[in-house]
Amino acid sequence: MSRSANTNAVLCLLLCTFFWGASFPVGKHALGEVNALTLVMWRFSIAAICLYFYAKYKHMPMPTLTPKQWAWAIGVSIIGVGGLNLGLFTGLAQTNANNGALIMALSPLVTSLIGSVAQRQFPTKGALFSLVVCLSGVLLVLTDGAFTKLLGFEFNHGDQMIFLGMLCWSLYTYLTQGISRWMPMIPYTLVGMLSGLGVISLMVLFSAEVHPIQESLVISRGVLVDLIFIGVFGTVGGYLLWISGVKQLGAANASLFFNFVPVFAALTAFAYGQQVTVLQLVGMMIVIAGLLIPRLFKWQQARLANRKATV
Repeated sequence: MSRSANTNAVLCLLLCTFFWGASFPVGKHALGEVNALTLVMWRFSIAAICLYFYAKYKHMPMPTLTPKQWAWAIGVSIIGVGGLNLGLFTGLAQTNANNGALIMALSPLVTSLIGSVAQRQFPTKGALFSLVVCLSGVLLVLTDGAFTKLLGFEFNHGDQMIFLGMLCWSLYTYLTQGISRWMPMIPYTLVGMLSGLGVISLMVLFSAEVHPIQESLVISRGVLVDLIFIGVFGTVGGYLLWISGVKQLGAANASLFFNFVPVFAALTAFAYGQQVTVLQLVGMMIVIAGLLIPRLFKWQQARLANRKATV
């Protein structure tokens, strides 16, 4: 790969993780005026419209699938896309945006562990190291440094919801690897947005406390910008940039950039005037270290092996 192409891939992934990281404090700000379900409806609606026109522009028709394949794609999308957004934004209404970003930073690791369990393989030493270190960093933040809370499972309800959303997304990511063999990713993501919109719409229909139309008519201009940002940049833009970066650098290298999500979340939260504590910064550094150290060690070993091979 040329240096310019490599630089372009790095910029794509950095911009992608910025959009994803910024979505946490931006979403937290929007939840001051709208219900979490209303926010998710906006996100799915905007993303579905953008993806539809993008697919039309790129001449990407919907694939011809069997009823079983359609049922599987829609079912996985409901669990992953719907579960993530429901857990994430209902959780953000009750917890700090930086906590949410830290929990979501565990997703690549959890996806890897799900794969190990599904394939009946023991996780690698690097994965186990990352699991212990990263969980320590996240638990440090979620318990405010008082690990005795673990004995009574005294976690913030919002943190619990985001953790469940992260598990849904990790399962979705793993299952998507199989679906991508017979369904292109752009149409598949569009199906995910529409499936999520359908589920959330049903929840709103049976909820007496949520009134998305009335809420949308009275939101401020600032929150309207927040909703558009989450739908266009935090969803569609981030996803397309991620695909571009993965194609050029590979999934293993691209996943390293996921570590920047909590960093950008903290910077955006600070810009919004939301609180960023020293404990959150420490937890963030522990999580990033836990994710990076095994990969850097593996990269160094490969480099030494290549050097010996050329001697």
